[in-house]
Amino acid sequence: QVQLVESGGGLVQPGGSLRLSCAASGSIRSINAMGWYRQAPGKQRELVATITSGDSTNYADSVSGRFTISRDNAKNTVYLQMNSLKPEDTAVYYCNAIIQPKGGFLRNYWGQGTQVTVSS
Repeated sequence: QVQLVESGGGLVQPGGSLRLSCAASGSIRSINAMGWYRQAPGKQRELVATITSGDSTNYADSVSGRFTISRDNAKNTVYLQMNSLKPEDTAVYYCNAIIQPKGGFLRNYWGQGTQVTVSS
C-alpha cells in the first residue's frame, strides 16, 4: 500500500515562511513527477508547483519567485519552501505523486492535506 504523508503546515504571519514535506512510503518501484496543489475555502483545487524525476520544475504564476519545490529521491520526499507568505496563500495544501507500486501500474496518489493559514 502506497501512502503520501504531508507535514509542516501551520499558522504564520504575512511575510513569514513555512516548509512543507511529503514522504511517500510503501511498496514503491518508482516515482515520476511530484507536486503540490492547494484548495482554499470555496475555491477549486489548483496547482502550486510540480517537479519531474529529472528535477524540472513548474510553478503557478501566483507563487513563482516565492515558493521553491525540491525533492530527495533517496527519501521519496518532496518539499515546498514557502517564503513571503500572503493571506491569499491560505489553503489546504495537498501532495501529489505519480507512482508505480511494485507489481502494479503507474497511478496518481494524493496526500491527506495540510492546512496553511497566513494571518496576523
